[in-house]
Amino acid sequence: MQGSTGRPSGTAVAGEFFIPDLCAPRPVLFLVLLTELMVLVYTLVISQLPQFNWNVLALTSLFVQWLVLGSTALLCALRAVFARLGLPLAVAGSLALVLLVTALSSQLALWLYPELLTVTAGGWWLLRNLLVAAVIGGIALRYFYLQQQLALRERSELQARLDSLRSRIRPHFLFNTLNSIASLIASHPERAETAVEDLAELFRASLREAGRDTTVADELRLCELYLGIEQLRLGQRLQFSCEVEAGLLELPMPSLILQPLVENAVYHGISRLPEGGQVSMRLFRNAGQLVVVVANPVPLTAAGIRGERIAVSNIEQRLLGLFGDDASLQLGPEGDQFKAELRYPVAEPA
Repeated sequence: MQGSTGRPSGTAVAGEFFIPDLCAPRPVLFLVLLTELMVLVYTLVISQLPQFNWNVLALTSLFVQWLVLGSTALLCALRAVFARLGLPLAVAGSLALVLLVTALSSQLALWLYPELLTVTAGGWWLLRNLLVAAVIGGIALRYFYLQQQLALRERSELQARLDSLRSRIRPHFLFNTLNSIASLIASHPERAETAVEDLAELFRASLREAGRDTTVADELRLCELYLGIEQLRLGQRLQFSCEVEAGLLELPMPSLILQPLVENAVYHGISRLPEGGQVSMRLFRNAGQLVVVVANPVPLTAAGIRGERIAVSNIEQRLLGLFGDDASLQLGPEGDQFKAELRYPVAEPA
């Protein structure tokens, strides 16, 4: 949880306000359909089934839709203002706005259709409309609040799960890297010292705060540091190539998601080949997704490629938590290469 932002208790920035963005097409369509359903139920209650009162349905629909759309438009326009208030004031202001729209619309209806006064007393009709608007408006605001609390709880649980997965992958990564450095101490102490310095920078980068956004460039830097350590151990046996499509470096990328794939390629591919080989990486955009392909030569003893799948399973779980079914990680041999293909959605360029 971030430190205090200085906002009073119960306030939130506009993006976190409990009333959703009512300017968006989907919420407006939902409100229109729900309103029409309520009007239909009301008409069925007061009508005889053999003689369904279409006039009541039409006039009531016109009046109630006017109330709903008018209140929605004003709540949309004043959402940022209400978001800066405490929760009680925001609720009271929103409800008062709905009642004001109801009162003005009711008076306008009486002025445009004076025949309404012949079937109902104007004052009582106005009071009835206000009571109905207060009850339904209160229910709607309560629903919006509960939906926001549920979303916040789900977001908190997801963040805790992702933090747990991040912390679980670090010991695995550190263990493998320290093994690489240990193999250099006896034969190449200078290289081992350089590797320790690279490891310090690498581990410092991997311990970023969970709230900090990471980019493709950040994750590629982690890969460079890791490969630098491994190259001290493997020498010319380890080659690396990276092809990045223009405009991708500043795109967001989940932290510690590329380095484990490169690590798998080195440990389960290159290090098992006496002659070594090349780890290649390609990053490109395709159909609204960022695609990463990591490939390495397949050793003759291909059965050992999968290893314990600690890092791979970790990545799969984090992708599922962050993007659901919109992201994927596929691994398998293709000819003489073993490929890992990672996909997740990114925003299209403006």
